Amino acid sequence: MKELVHHIKSSLLRGGVDMSTPKQMERSLTLLPIVLFGFSFMALATVFSTYGIAAELSHGMVPGSYVVALVVMLFTAYSYGQMSKVIPSAGSAYAYTQKSINPYVGFMVGWAILMDYLFIPMVNYLLFGIFFSAAFPAIPPYVWILSMMLLVTYINMKGVKLASKANALITIFSLLFILLFIGFSIKEVIGGAGAGTLFTFEPFYNSEEPFSFIVAGAALLCFSFLGFDSATTFAEETVKPAKTIPRAVFSITLAGGAVFIAVSYFAHLVWPNYGTFSNPDSASHEIITFVGGEALASGFLAVYAITAFGSAMSSQASASRILYAMGRDGQLPRKFFGTLHSKLQTPVNNILFISAFSLLALFVSLSLVASFINFGAFLAFTSVNIAVISYYFIRQRQRSLKGTLLYLIVPFIGALLDLYLLINLDMNSKILGTAWFVLGLVYMFFLTKGFKQRPPELHLSADHSHHNEEEEKHESRYSS
Repeated sequence: MKELVHHIKSSLLRGGVDMSTPKQMERSLTLLPIVLFGFSFMALATVFSTYGIAAELSHGMVPGSYVVALVVMLFTAYSYGQMSKVIPSAGSAYAYTQKSINPYVGFMVGWAILMDYLFIPMVNYLLFGIFFSAAFPAIPPYVWILSMMLLVTYINMKGVKLASKANALITIFSLLFILLFIGFSIKEVIGGAGAGTLFTFEPFYNSEEPFSFIVAGAALLCFSFLGFDSATTFAEETVKPAKTIPRAVFSITLAGGAVFIAVSYFAHLVWPNYGTFSNPDSASHEIITFVGGEALASGFLAVYAITAFGSAMSSQASASRILYAMGRDGQLPRKFFGTLHSKLQTPVNNILFISAFSLLALFVSLSLVASFINFGAFLAFTSVNIAVISYYFIRQRQRSLKGTLLYLIVPFIGALLDLYLLINLDMNSKILGTAWFVLGLVYMFFLTKGFKQRPPELHLSADHSHHNEEEEKHESRYSS
């Protein structure tokens, strides 16, 4: 731990934060590293932690619920992809809504999405502390939380290249465990356990159960996909972002959905009777122990801890880019949030700010922090779908048959689905989310001198402007 603190201090001393001239982030990311960031943020092992509760809600049709959840999320992934083509900015949903709707909406969406990005690292620190304090009771939870926080902060300060390598290792470990689980499950089923067959449609739809149970499960499991949008926050560090970012968003969503569906399918084959779990919260542990014994169960706990680390690292990196975009535009104090480290070319101030904010993990409960996350995410998702309609259908007049389908109907369906999920959040999420939203309105009131001035706006670089012109020429084919 002392060595990590020393590295952080020395990095700051070797290169200060340059406030005199605007700097740009280094474009070094290609498709695969961005997808790995998304996987780490999403935490692929989360499919195990939610399986038991989802099985009860869906009456055993968890794979079917994941299929519905995947379809719902693909509508929003499509909208993120469309907006990232014309506004390849680190601001993500904040930048999209600011430029396509208006700056007031953009600020509030940026403020709302901070709930998601600021609190997800804290959730992962809490989970990490809970896991390791249970495994090693002699060591207090705060030691694990602080150790993980320092390591995550150091990696993100050093830049996306080091973080990409860490994400690759985390994803490999997660996928290896998932493959082991599927392999052991196949062995058990072939041996006559569980469903006794490897091919059945029942996990996707049981004609004896109402379809509403699948929908109920999907409403919960949509949360498993949170993080697919994180790819857009790295647009200014990506090679050919207008092409790479949309592909990354879809790849993360589709591949993540495929993993979730596969794991839940084989879990059902091994243990088809969801009503016999001793505890739904720990159902995955029962299933994993059944197919692979204590060795595989221990492996799962290790993988879950590793994925918590990866999610904290990716979410902190994404949050720092959102803060950087808002600071650069003057939505937040520019001298602190809108600057890059002169040597590392990363938003060091923001990374340190998020780490300091995450120290709240030492004093708050996991349930309280989790309540903040979903409200901001689904509010941003809804807004990005509306941004597509505003930009393409209204401003660019893409109103041909194809344009109407792609830029009105598809994003409108996505907005309705996300709004439905937002409305159906638990009461704590809605209360805390509304309180955060009101706080943002108060801040914007002072920022705009009583709403008499427009909020500071994003100014696209020459590179962005050139791309927008090319995109508009391309899209004009669909008009008239």
